[in-house]
Amino acid sequence: MSNPVIETEEHRALRSSVAALGKRYGREYIARTVAEGGHADALWAEAGKLGYLGVNLPEEYGGGGGGIAELSLVLEELGAAGCPLLMLVVSPAICGTVIARFGTEEQKRTWLPGLADGTRTMAFGITEPDAGSNSHRITTTARREGGGWVLNGRKVFISGVDIADATLIVGRTEDARTGRLKPCLFIVPRDAPGFGRSPIDMELAAAEKQFELTLDEVRLPADALVGDEDAGLLQLFAGLNPERIMTAAFALGMGRYALDRALDYARTRQVWKEPIGAHQAIAHPLAQAHIELELARLMTQKAAHLYDAGDDMGAGEAANMAKYAAAEAAVHAVDQAVHTLGGNGLTREYGLASMITAARVARVAPVSREMILNFVSHQSLGLPKSY
Repeated sequence: MSNPVIETEEHRALRSSVAALGKRYGREYIARTVAEGGHADALWAEAGKLGYLGVNLPEEYGGGGGGIAELSLVLEELGAAGCPLLMLVVSPAICGTVIARFGTEEQKRTWLPGLADGTRTMAFGITEPDAGSNSHRITTTARREGGGWVLNGRKVFISGVDIADATLIVGRTEDARTGRLKPCLFIVPRDAPGFGRSPIDMELAAAEKQFELTLDEVRLPADALVGDEDAGLLQLFAGLNPERIMTAAFALGMGRYALDRALDYARTRQVWKEPIGAHQAIAHPLAQAHIELELARLMTQKAAHLYDAGDDMGAGEAANMAKYAAAEAAVHAVDQAVHTLGGNGLTREYGLASMITAARVARVAPVSREMILNFVSHQSLGLPKSY
């Protein structure tokens, strides 16, 4: 599934090589990892050694010198092979991008080489129990003290904090001129005193765990602040656009995997004289799912292209649309795949039933489809805000 019009020869080669890696691990590897309560360390390490994890990061810091376009291909192909790495969304795409664009030289040297080769990972903490999608209601605050910072607050649904060396925390500082709170980004080491985490029990079969975080008088040095204290929103959205694009890639890979399983079954499962895939009641919904995934991929490619070209405003609209389209396409593809297999679609052997829950992740995270519709109706169509 490559697009010669949109993608370069290098892109197609990257897809092919990542697909080969994914095939060696596959759905069975992830299922076994989840059952054992472990993490996808082996796949993560190999993907890092092969240069896939940091393909979007600058070459001078050990990355591949590409962009989100290339990194999204990596996640999509791993997902299509049944072994997506959710931390790709967080560590190199959000945290790596923000540090590469806004970090100090010391922060870049400290973090980017490790994020690129997979030897270090970073989580991202923005969501709060009472704020949801409203970043203006974030209550995690940072105050200056003794030449450094002190953070207090709570976060929820933060992925991979247990395996991350640090978490990029979105807090708010007081603007001395206006007295208002403005968003700022801080690197909080995993073992920082006062930085607590507790796992959230999820009905989700994933190697990456979800956590609630508490920050109780967490003391950080001055250089824990990433970027300019007065450019918080710009820096924040520099990480959120890649997050949406990567979530779209995650959904595309999942949808492709489910569709491929359904196609294998529809071609070989015979009840009457011919395989069930010969019947339009089976074939047409699968064809529709394929079309929806391809359309969503086109928007994902557009969003990645705009972002990598430096068009943050244009990328914002496209990234939201891509995430919306890919999530809807993935949910539909998974649902149709399960339905195609009938009772087998709900067995552990075929591995599709757990994807019913997983496919919904892209609908609700990192932003719900309703909030995307709010964005499009307000920003793209010029309709008044309802909130």
